[in-house]
Amino acid sequence: MVNKKRLIKLTQELIRINSENPPGNEYAIARFVNGYLEHLGLKVKVYEFKKGRSNIIASIKRKRAKKTSLLISPHLDTVPAGKNWRFPPFGGNISAGRIYGRGASDCKGNLAAGIEAIHSLVEERIELNYELIFAATADEETGSDLGLIPLLNKNILKPDYALILDADELNIIVAQKGLIHMKVKIQGKKAHGAYPWRGKNAIDMALKAITQIKNDKLKYVPHQLLRPPTINIGTIHGGDKVNMVADWCEFELDIRFLPGMDAKNIIKRIKSSLKKYAPKFRIETEGIQQPYEISKDHALVRYLSRAIKDCGLRPCIKGNEGATTITLFQQKRIPAIAYGVGSRNTAHASDEYIKIENLFRGTKVLEGFLRRFKGG
Repeated sequence: MVNKKRLIKLTQELIRINSENPPGNEYAIARFVNGYLEHLGLKVKVYEFKKGRSNIIASIKRKRAKKTSLLISPHLDTVPAGKNWRFPPFGGNISAGRIYGRGASDCKGNLAAGIEAIHSLVEERIELNYELIFAATADEETGSDLGLIPLLNKNILKPDYALILDADELNIIVAQKGLIHMKVKIQGKKAHGAYPWRGKNAIDMALKAITQIKNDKLKYVPHQLLRPPTINIGTIHGGDKVNMVADWCEFELDIRFLPGMDAKNIIKRIKSSLKKYAPKFRIETEGIQQPYEISKDHALVRYLSRAIKDCGLRPCIKGNEGATTITLFQQKRIPAIAYGVGSRNTAHASDEYIKIENLFRGTKVLEGFLRRFKGG
């Protein structure tokens, strides 16, 4: 049985361990999780692909278990705390039914939920008919290059199914937008600021190109669970001095696109828009993450929906506008969904919090799902 008091205390303890990324160092929180799981009698392994960037993997194997394996995976790192907090970002303070602190929703509440669900199963000596794998990973906030990506690519993790603990409000995430991050570098020609006609202003060219990119709408087929594709200008820099014609300008694009859209075609359209206003430019593609979707009728969704109903709640199947790590599993042909106990619109914000009632109910749902899951 999920212990509410123990769960709250665990969430507070996790929040109080600083695991900001950047700079990135999960050693302290990984050590805490390692000790907690070992105390429950689990065999734990630590994997590091860079010093201090620790990943924790543990499993529950049963003698009578089938060969089926299920992975549940939250992440250990958080974004930086930043400023303008009413509550200490690493205090784990409780106020008005909420636990405050950096990572409370993303992702230490989910981390606590996973650990407490396992604690309950072990405490009650529940016999699962599959292998349960728990992976608390590093580096999720900056791309998972030191976490899930090498764990999957090196076949350290090779489950049959995956449930990523990184969502809000007990939602079941079955679809997710793709992501393109690119940097555009435009070259102009220097001149004195009093004689701008003698130069070619890269900032002017960038502004016109950006307007064209924003106006040149991407073609797509509407998706039932996701909003239309988006293009966001995240950063822009250019020029050396106010009285000079800028001979350089750089800006970064964040593009979110739907299942069925092709990243190469999107990049091709961006290049076409740039060519109209910038004779000399270079594009650096900083990252591409493919969109993802799985059937609402998949076994993972069915069992999780049943567990939610068993707790007297209504399942809510949704798409995700952002980017969780569920997309990493499609390259390995591992069915994956996301689920979580976080509180909506608080992740990455000042005074991030998690509702205690969400945390408790969501952990009971997770524990019920783990008890009942039998694979496809």
